[in-house]
Amino acid sequence: MSYQVLARKYRPQRFSDVIGQEHVTRTLQNAITQQRIAHGYIFSGHRGIGKTTVARILAMALNCRSTDRPVPEPCGVCDSCQEIRAGNSVDVIEIDAATNRGIDEIRELRDAARYRPARDRYKIYILDEAHQITDAAFNALLKTLEEPPSHIVFMMATTQPEDIPQTIRSRCQHFSFHAVRFDEIVRQLRDVATQESISAEDDALAALAEAGDGSMRDALSIMDQAIACCAVFEGDSGAMLTASQVRGLMGTVSSDVLIRAMQCVQRGSSEDLLKLLDRLMTEGQSPSHFAKQLVRFLRNALVAKVAGGESPLLQISSDERQKVASTAALFSEEDLTRFLNIILRTHDELGYRQEQRFHLELGMLKMVHASRLLPIEEFLSQTASTGAGVAPQPARPPLSAVSKISDARSAPLSGGLRSPVPPTFPSSSSGASPQSQQRVSPFEADRLRKVRNSEPEMSLVGSVDGSTAGYQVIATATALEEVPQLFAAPAAPQEIAVEMLRSSLISVLEAQSQDTAADLLARGEWALEGNQINLRLPLSEKVIDLSVSAEAKRLLTQEASRLCGRMMKLNLSGGGTSQNTPVERVTNGNGSSSGGARQRAAEDPVVKRMQEKFGAEVRTVVDLRQKK
Repeated sequence: MSYQVLARKYRPQRFSDVIGQEHVTRTLQNAITQQRIAHGYIFSGHRGIGKTTVARILAMALNCRSTDRPVPEPCGVCDSCQEIRAGNSVDVIEIDAATNRGIDEIRELRDAARYRPARDRYKIYILDEAHQITDAAFNALLKTLEEPPSHIVFMMATTQPEDIPQTIRSRCQHFSFHAVRFDEIVRQLRDVATQESISAEDDALAALAEAGDGSMRDALSIMDQAIACCAVFEGDSGAMLTASQVRGLMGTVSSDVLIRAMQCVQRGSSEDLLKLLDRLMTEGQSPSHFAKQLVRFLRNALVAKVAGGESPLLQISSDERQKVASTAALFSEEDLTRFLNIILRTHDELGYRQEQRFHLELGMLKMVHASRLLPIEEFLSQTASTGAGVAPQPARPPLSAVSKISDARSAPLSGGLRSPVPPTFPSSSSGASPQSQQRVSPFEADRLRKVRNSEPEMSLVGSVDGSTAGYQVIATATALEEVPQLFAAPAAPQEIAVEMLRSSLISVLEAQSQDTAADLLARGEWALEGNQINLRLPLSEKVIDLSVSAEAKRLLTQEASRLCGRMMKLNLSGGGTSQNTPVERVTNGNGSSSGGARQRAAEDPVVKRMQEKFGAEVRTVVDLRQKK
């Protein structure tokens, strides 16, 4: 008898033999027990995880001759089971949909489906790579698949279920297969090695399982090749499979090489790193394959840093866990995240670059330079603690309140390089003393604010020369230094009369051609309560929403915040009484009016005389000059 490869020799023949797909096998067994057998199934998932195998086992269970009805587990010894296993059953037809994908082949299948099975209970069609079938062929199968004869069962296996039309998927039961876990692959490989009388190291089995990438068939195929290429026979004791031989066959490097590469990055030694890469390239290593290995290694190191070296998220052997844990201890979580991002991008670029070695070296050098970056918090903290490059000044007496910046209007920095002397900031136009920059880091002050439960109260911080420099928040009594004045601060809050605020805001609306909103607000009741402007208008809520646009509200809020020197809110409500008090206009420094057409009309002598004589008010103003 000719040799049979391991992937076929150890192919599961029962539902209990299937590895890693318990959610599928349990559902199918329960459906057979309850006689809830569907007429169409779709099995989708990664390659080599048992889709076609489960379809064959289901076909054996439906047509098993051990009883007079379908069984949850096929016997494997009856004529029907043996014929299905061998692939020569008359009533179980396996079709390669990648080559029989046209409408003519599907028409033949549809015509043959009308006839009853020759011997078994069901006539079963297994369509492998079903996503290759054309849309026209699927349309031809649609009616038969929706209402097939009682003796027909369709099973479709595919790696791309999204390519199957939704009209087909909605008429079938869809089972999504999972990738096989690392530990399950290692366990199965060890059982196969025992049955084949092969002695294999744990690291060798782990390397095979990692190369399988969640596919049981891929791992068995690589193991078959490794036994033929790398096993050293020792008399009658069998063969020995070592990790170094397996890695040499697959073209992978040892994890010790990856550790040395990361140690070069940690030391910042670009020369040693380039020499290591040169030796690997001289030995014939592929740059793309090395980058892929480094991506996996950095991912595992990051997981070990976050979740610990014994986390189940690490799909590697115990020895590899210790190695990635030791590498993770050399760097912070932020550094490992940055390194992984750089190597992922480098690996993507190697797929379409011509000089792969040069791009790999460039990506590794980026990791060396990235390790020299400072976090933005540490960078600003150093700047604040050293007084922006000036000599330290005597510390001020501790305050009885917490100070922090609450309005940072300048964009944050993206990072800095490690340097013995932190860079200096340019002096502000207000002439603030260098003492004002020897303060606590804004990030530290923000952290202290977040740990407090009470809502703080806001006031202003003055600079050394008396000018306004920023905000401070007064909270519970805690002795801290003042906050560094690194950001531009808004204007100081000031008390402003309601009438002055009213006339200024209406003038802003008129200047922006918001005449309807300006007329409506001029007739409302104005009240100023803290940081909120309450406006009661003599209209309903719906009319107010139609008359005052969102743009008008934005203009009012922005101008009110500028005038008052703090963030203001605008509250519009209905039910007010109409106010006929004329609006006093804000004038420019030269005495001229700064308003629009409404202001010019209100200052017209004729309009004033009519208002005084008849008690009239200006409702609408049409500027004819703008209409020309």
